[in-house]
Amino acid sequence: MLTLNHSPRTRSTRMVALIHAMGKLDEVNIKTVSVPRQDGSGGPDEANPHPEKKVPVLVHSGELVRESSAIMLYLTDYFKSSLGRQIGETGRGTYLSWLAYYGGVVEPVFVAAFAGLQDNPVFTSTFRGMKELHEVLENAVSGSAYLMGDEITAADFIMASPFQWAADFMPENPAVRDWVKRVTDHPSSVWAAEQDAKTLV
Repeated sequence: MLTLNHSPRTRSTRMVALIHAMGKLDEVNIKTVSVPRQDGSGGPDEANPHPEKKVPVLVHSGELVRESSAIMLYLTDYFKSSLGRQIGETGRGTYLSWLAYYGGVVEPVFVAAFAGLQDNPVFTSTFRGMKELHEVLENAVSGSAYLMGDEITAADFIMASPFQWAADFMPENPAVRDWVKRVTDHPSSVWAAEQDAKTLV
């Protein structure tokens, strides 16, 4: 059985939402662990197999899968879910690009913005910035409900998530704001948030 190590109201919440959306709650064990939090609460959990005591981390047959994008790809491939795109299927390249873009660009851009480094030329020459990120999203959702069309995918769960916990960085563009709201209001997002509220450690 697969085991997702999860801590409420962290990056792993979007994994819980994905598992719910795939209808695989009975095939993935969701184990709650504690993590150090910015407010000083929590702490490293010896029960967490992640070498840096972070979440999420997926364990399958003794093998660790780390990083949100990798876990989402692993899960949607493993379960052959329509919330991903399978090898040989139309949209596979776009799906992989969104997952890689999140880890390779989106998170660095958000961290730089929080740290006040968004105007550093070394940073912007590599990752660009919030303006470019907003433009990418505006182009993606200006004519469709979600990033890859009219149905939600794992890419939506991961790409919308930073705007859910850092709404100040959301663009004014109505299409992007509506997209974030659709993802946030999705039954699986709502369910995951409700579970977090019950189990926060």
